[in-house]
Amino acid sequence: MKGVRVSTQLLIDVPLVIAIIILLVFGLLMLYSASWKYSLEAYDSGTYILFRQMRWVLLGIAVMSIAAMVDYHYLQFVTKWLMLGVLGILIVLLVDVRNISSQTGYTRTLTNTGSIQPSEFAKVAVILYLASFLSSHRENLNSFAKGTFPALVVIGLPTFFVFMQPDISAALTIAVLGGVMLFISGGNMKHIGIIIFLLIIFAAGGYLFFDKVGTRLEEYFAGLVNPTGASYHIRRAYNAIINGGIFGVGIGKGKSKLTGLPFAWTDSIFAVILEETGLVGGIFVIGLYTCILWRGYEIFKKAPDIFGKTLAAGITLWVFMEAALNICVMLNIMPFAGNALPLISLGGTSMICTMGCLGVLLNISRISAVENAKKGRNEPDAIVNMRGGNWGWRVSGTGSSSGRNE
Repeated sequence: MKGVRVSTQLLIDVPLVIAIIILLVFGLLMLYSASWKYSLEAYDSGTYILFRQMRWVLLGIAVMSIAAMVDYHYLQFVTKWLMLGVLGILIVLLVDVRNISSQTGYTRTLTNTGSIQPSEFAKVAVILYLASFLSSHRENLNSFAKGTFPALVVIGLPTFFVFMQPDISAALTIAVLGGVMLFISGGNMKHIGIIIFLLIIFAAGGYLFFDKVGTRLEEYFAGLVNPTGASYHIRRAYNAIINGGIFGVGIGKGKSKLTGLPFAWTDSIFAVILEETGLVGGIFVIGLYTCILWRGYEIFKKAPDIFGKTLAAGITLWVFMEAALNICVMLNIMPFAGNALPLISLGGTSMICTMGCLGVLLNISRISAVENAKKGRNEPDAIVNMRGGNWGWRVSGTGSSSGRNE
């Protein structure tokens, strides 16, 4: 069957799996390079952080494998409970003062080790619940009361609770992702404008009420005028990037991670990649994330129902958005935001959530391949609106309200 980009024996999207594997392996290599000094000083072992991340990677692979095999339609039965559970955890986090960070004064994790971050679960819960809600209420999306307002509540509640931690970048990610999913599902453009307005309010609130947000914005604009006016973090990243040049200084030979680059193993790991592998390595990594975007788009087009399409779009755009945000911050294209580089940065919650969602994406691909094979065709469903202006990331206004196209 020419044109079907899946293994006809394994029924998996091979390019997507290859991109994930390369990112994981390359990520572990770069994580070790970026963290060995800190790991040695903090834990008396240069490999402690590496082995810790390897455990998360193995667990993530197990979660992804299970998600890839279990029919994604079953998720519709648990999305409501998942959302309620996440909201409960976020509320508990706001009133629990036991795990306030001594460094930041914020409460963003459930444990004092910082290994469980509910904001990551909130992103996943919003994607799953919105995909289920939007696919089953498509006939109401032009109605503010029956369609847009309930969707705004779903987006707004986790956004507000994460914002109050405060984790401004995660809150904005949730809000933007929710708005994009509403757009993809065929939501009313005037109503989507309400989300844009709320985003502006959130941004203004962050600037007015949180000194760190104001400082980051001021340093960002100062860095645009003159790189020497950027924040210390970005200046250190610039030094790493300039030192790396086109081909890099060699993996493990970078100096910036040893001389003050903040959080080289999490927020700033892309700067380490650019220093040690150069512009070539940076383009290679960006290419892998672009591959995930490409394969996600293909899976979106071929998904057999509205729920699958919306879910595939949400997952794909979330992973790519997180990667793009991290990379743009290191290049001072966007104001500073402390988010992880998916599949590469140190972080258990981020790894498990990302791998689990990619497993769901693989499952959508597998079921699409099976159903298309049964129908004897390999073309994407006709409900994809390929008109200009949205690059195909939008389903048409017609279709069943059940979430499955029969």
